Amino acid sequence: MVVIVTGANGQLGQSIQHIAAKYPEIQFVFCSSVELDITNKSNCSEVFSKYKPAYCINAAAFTAVDKAESEKEKAHAVNVIGAKNLAEACKDNNSILLHISTDFVFDGSNTIPYTEDFATNPLGVYGKTKLDGELAIQETLEQFYIVRTSWVYSQFANNFMKTMLRLSSERDTLSVVNDQIGTPTYAVDLAEALIQMVITDSQESDNKNYGIYNFSNEGVCSWYDFAKEIFRINGISTTVNPIPTSSFPTPAKRPSYSVLDKTKIKNVFGIKINSWEKSLKTIPILK
Repeated sequence: MVVIVTGANGQLGQSIQHIAAKYPEIQFVFCSSVELDITNKSNCSEVFSKYKPAYCINAAAFTAVDKAESEKEKAHAVNVIGAKNLAEACKDNNSILLHISTDFVFDGSNTIPYTEDFATNPLGVYGKTKLDGELAIQETLEQFYIVRTSWVYSQFANNFMKTMLRLSSERDTLSVVNDQIGTPTYAVDLAEALIQMVITDSQESDNKNYGIYNFSNEGVCSWYDFAKEIFRINGISTTVNPIPTSSFPTPAKRPSYSVLDKTKIKNVFGIKINSWEKSLKTIPILK
């Protein structure tokens, strides 16, 4: 079974590579943006024609939330046109698409975890382009899984955890917002979930459960809580001070609450999900 993974050099792409050897029944084809430029329709067609994948995991995305506000065309090209190109390539080759989306499709006005069918209302360019990418896939393809996730981090690429660890080596005190509430997602846990979805789907001749799913680790915290736990686990003495979002203005507005309800993915695929604290402890100490 051939599975193409786009965005191979990104955080999720590297996380899938990290665990790929555990699944010898899958022939992974890892494609960086050099090998597969998802914004290029003909390039997508060529790669899919060459490998004839049963599945495509789209881990490629423009994820620079603040930069998207000033680079709207780039964000649109990757997150919307790229998603549509992959959907069309999947349709032409009878492949099933697993596409990664985001909690930023919501506006954060909720006070209970977001289910998959809750009304979307993105606050900025990043969230809008990710939502438009979701819609482009749904308009093009019947065989798809869209997986919304949040606050992704790992030992790979750039992310909040690695930024905190770097800053802790440079400063004695840090200020982190405490009024944005969500759930961190360990990218390796997300990678495992995606592969489990592929395996389960491949074993079911009928009863396909295509559609939108949520995945993050279990639990709830603020960015301040997350930073404190990163430092505690790593034995770092840097002082962390809580501040409101208003004290740390950014080009893009972020959801104040973006906890995702994972009931659907657990019930349909039987996926067991670790708490964010437990998964954080499994990462090698990075100082």
